[in-house]
Amino acid sequence: MSAERKSEYDRKGRAAERRHVQIGVKVRRPGETWFTSRITDMSVTGFRLQSFMKLTIGSDLWIMLPGFEGRRARVLWTRGPESGCTFERPLHPAILDHIVRLNETGGSY
Repeated sequence: MSAERKSEYDRKGRAAERRHVQIGVKVRRPGETWFTSRITDMSVTGFRLQSFMKLTIGSDLWIMLPGFEGRRARVLWTRGPESGCTFERPLHPAILDHIVRLNETGGSY
């Protein structure tokens, strides 16, 4: 599946442009073990996580993007198995571009 840019309407109110991806990642809550999950869109400031792990608004988690060390993030919202999260520190744009390219080639955990 190719990356697609969201329309101006979709980005309204967002801190950064979201890029569509479908890629496997590893996620864990502090003090717990890593498990495999999936992100469905991301930007340099955050991501949408699909996970069956119960997450609560305001909780911290660690996410490991393919090929990178774990990064701290915070849960901003939840809706069923989906959660919107923000990175503690924004990604470098080259990392986002790398993840989008991995998505196009089918790379993930």
